[in-house]
Amino acid sequence: MSKVSNRQQAILDFIKNEVREKGYPPSVREIGEAVGLASSSTVHGHLDRLEKKGMIRRDPTKPRAIEILDGDSPSELPFPTSVSKIPVVGKVTAGLPITATENIEEYFPLPAHFVGDHEVFMLSVVGESMIEAGIHSGDYVIVRQQSSASNGDIVVAMTEDDEATVKTFYKEKDHIRLQPENSSMEPIRLKNVSILGKVIGLFRDFH
Repeated sequence: MSKVSNRQQAILDFIKNEVREKGYPPSVREIGEAVGLASSSTVHGHLDRLEKKGMIRRDPTKPRAIEILDGDSPSELPFPTSVSKIPVVGKVTAGLPITATENIEEYFPLPAHFVGDHEVFMLSVVGESMIEAGIHSGDYVIVRQQSSASNGDIVVAMTEDDEATVKTFYKEKDHIRLQPENSSMEPIRLKNVSILGKVIGLFRDFH
């Protein structure tokens, strides 16, 4: 096994501890704060070197995806019992349950107390239609599955074109208004909307 510096060992130890305690790896900013590095680029440099040495494996397409390796095989760091594995849904397919196996891209750990007994999924946001609500393209919304909504709820809805969209819900006299939180965009008005769930949280990776 390649030798690592004291700083790199501190980074490895911090990642292991965070996974054991929380169930998911820390962000680059959290790693920097823990080991005394103010620059995220410096943290990235250490992570790059650890990856080249075969100590970690990263997936740039997934949030916080840092896997600790033990020799040539992954080191299985158990999820604590207080963590729930939440399905991250890629494409929403009309006529299938939202968490149908073919829709799920990966699982993401969240604290069990946050999820409770509800059925919850995560969905990647594409586009700028909700930026004035603080939801940006590339964010992951955390969604509680439910088929109804109250006015002002931010929901994931299936439109008449079988497209899943994140918008603010309003039931009006003879239609449903799905309101974008972007003053440059027009609302969607529909007679029928299928509510897939209510947005209850947000995950953003500052990587």
